[in-house]
Amino acid sequence: MNNILHTIGKSYKGTFATFIKYNLKVVFGNKFVYFLGASLLFYLLITSISLFGADSVSVEGVYYQLMFPAFLLIFFPTTYGIQNDEDARILEILFGIPNYRYKIWLVRLVMAFFMVFWFIFLMANLSSLILINVPTWEMTARLMVPVVLFGMLGFFFSTVVKNGNGTAVVVVVIGLIVWILVELLESSPWNVFLNPFDLPGNMSESVWASIVLKHIRTWSIISLVAGLWGLLNLQNREKFIK
Repeated sequence: MNNILHTIGKSYKGTFATFIKYNLKVVFGNKFVYFLGASLLFYLLITSISLFGADSVSVEGVYYQLMFPAFLLIFFPTTYGIQNDEDARILEILFGIPNYRYKIWLVRLVMAFFMVFWFIFLMANLSSLILINVPTWEMTARLMVPVVLFGMLGFFFSTVVKNGNGTAVVVVVIGLIVWILVELLESSPWNVFLNPFDLPGNMSESVWASIVLKHIRTWSIISLVAGLWGLLNLQNREKFIK
């Protein structure tokens, strides 16, 4: 009996490992290496400028330095996920198994955010070592708020547009609009790019903490809604299978 259970457990672990390995290859394969390379190059460029520049480096400055590389990392796996399945000719298989597609894409989103979290954590540690001491865990967690938001929006619009390139254009346009509104919104919790480490000089720490908390709650809820809406869009099989 023990041998049978051991064999079943070993087989299950092997199948699970194969499942994770395959989906990692789909999520982070093909063009992702270019986004990873661009992210690292951008980070190294900005870090070099800050290191040899005349201006002093601050924690709030490091937050913005890490933001764009983080967006590049999450951009490809969320916006091109469905297109990658279509290119690999497994879209029909996924949609042919009831409810299987929800589990697949949910697992992929979790894997994408998990991997990006550790990439950000690594870059935050490098910044702490090279530039200025920063709270790496807090910095990474704070950055995940806008990263998850744009990742979920990318996934949602990919289920609407059904094309990776088209989705990329939509997400970039939204990002530009949000960036234009930064000066108008400033310290408002509705500012997607609100920097939690940049305490305004005319504001108390308690009020600022309240604004940051509201910012996190607001955009986390919007991210959750976008993700669930995207998963619900997958019910319409005819939109994806022609």
